[in-house]
Amino acid sequence: MAETYPAILFVHGFPFDHEQWLPQLAALSRWRCIAPDLRGFHSGRAPAAGYSMGSYADDLVGALDDAGIDRVVWCGLSMGGYILFEVLRRHPGRILGVILCDTKAEADSAEGKAGRDELIRVAQRDGAAAIADRLLPKVLGVTTRGRRPDVVATVRAMASRLRVPGLVGALRAMRERPDSGPLLDQIGVPALVLGGSEDEISPAAGMRAMAQRIDGAKYVEVPEAGHVAPLERPEVVNEALEDFLLHASFG
Repeated sequence: MAETYPAILFVHGFPFDHEQWLPQLAALSRWRCIAPDLRGFHSGRAPAAGYSMGSYADDLVGALDDAGIDRVVWCGLSMGGYILFEVLRRHPGRILGVILCDTKAEADSAEGKAGRDELIRVAQRDGAAAIADRLLPKVLGVTTRGRRPDVVATVRAMASRLRVPGLVGALRAMRERPDSGPLLDQIGVPALVLGGSEDEISPAAGMRAMAQRIDGAKYVEVPEAGHVAPLERPEVVNEALEDFLLHASFG
């Protein structure tokens, strides 16, 4: 592998796991791609406590240390983007570039926190499958829901196998995350921002505004995709990722 190709760390969203990145792992074979499961998700350990954006960020940096990797391009979707912001706070020297997919910098509003609390109650009472039923119509775009039953099934399977401690821990961590808006003006590495045109959770207009606040960032809107654009329209996202990784100037 040529040294000019940076390693990429993919950080999945909620309520997914590393399998949301399988189309990217297959397409970006010339790069060293790392896509771990976060604590409490699929193959990750699921402690009863210890969930926060900081603990997720530290876990990922620890995984890089174990692999003998210093700096990588970080690619985070949704909650993975929240974690990426925490890495910017805690471990900025480990970042070569950032790719922000279907995420937001703002903290939860009072309404958003109430929604997290309701999902926690549902998870504790009814388990992960009930969360999958609630979230599927929100995380997938209308085009995907109508035309891509394979993607619907994949997302349902990921959400349904999330263990309750990890599910509740992630919801609490997202509920309590700080506002990362001030960080946008401080990002000094190459940046790519991707947003699904049908994303109802992180609307495309918000993603475009985020890109405008990051110096030199490129924005790509993914048509006919919702909140999981890399899985819903992998051909569009993979082309954007490859173009960014080949042409950005990583220090």
